[in-house]
Amino acid sequence: MNIAIIPARGGSKRLPGKNVKELAGKPMIAWTIEAALESSVFDHVFVSTDCEEIAAVAKEFGAKVPFLRPEKLATDESTTNDVVTHLVEWFEEKYSQEVSTVAILQPTSPLRKAEQIKEAVSVMKAKSATAVVSVCELEYPIQFCNQLGLNDSMDGFINPNDIKRTQDLKPYYRLNGAIYIFNREYVGKLDKLYSSGTHAYVMDQKSSIDIDTIDDFDLAEYIISNKLSTA
Repeated sequence: MNIAIIPARGGSKRLPGKNVKELAGKPMIAWTIEAALESSVFDHVFVSTDCEEIAAVAKEFGAKVPFLRPEKLATDESTTNDVVTHLVEWFEEKYSQEVSTVAILQPTSPLRKAEQIKEAVSVMKAKSATAVVSVCELEYPIQFCNQLGLNDSMDGFINPNDIKRTQDLKPYYRLNGAIYIFNREYVGKLDKLYSSGTHAYVMDQKSSIDIDTIDDFDLAEYIISNKLSTA
């Protein structure tokens, strides 16, 4: 069984109610649910939430919400690792079927498309990977970044060898949080994900927007409304 898990806790301090906040005509979480279903690569698409409103919206758009999270998984300290383990173990006990792969699709990445999910699955198969994690190129060269010294000193801030034209610097990549696909062996061990069996799926920066603040939300809405996404 290949399952997708969309983790969507009700509490959000920086942008309250963001998972069901209307984004370009539908609740934000709906964009991820629809992409997961449209990809047709999962046997089941689940939403794990502690919020009745999110659960109702998720069901309306076609996801399965078999339960509300237990209280111990609905706190600020609850981890994605715990949430995924709980749902996978519930599924295997309930249906007496073994999960082979799990995808984590965060609802805060609404610009991630069904085609990108399919491509990530293709990367996993082509490379015989045990996991695939989506990344995007850093918006600014990491060579131009550093911590500030005492009293905001910039002494040694940039290595002299890195004072080059931007196009002459090697690109660096960052996790974008949009797609995680992994074998059952990683359930309960997500801290082991970044190992030799894991490969990257590279996404463009527009599709990689991760909504955490109202500015992120407004940018995503602008891109969707003006059809600027490249995927």
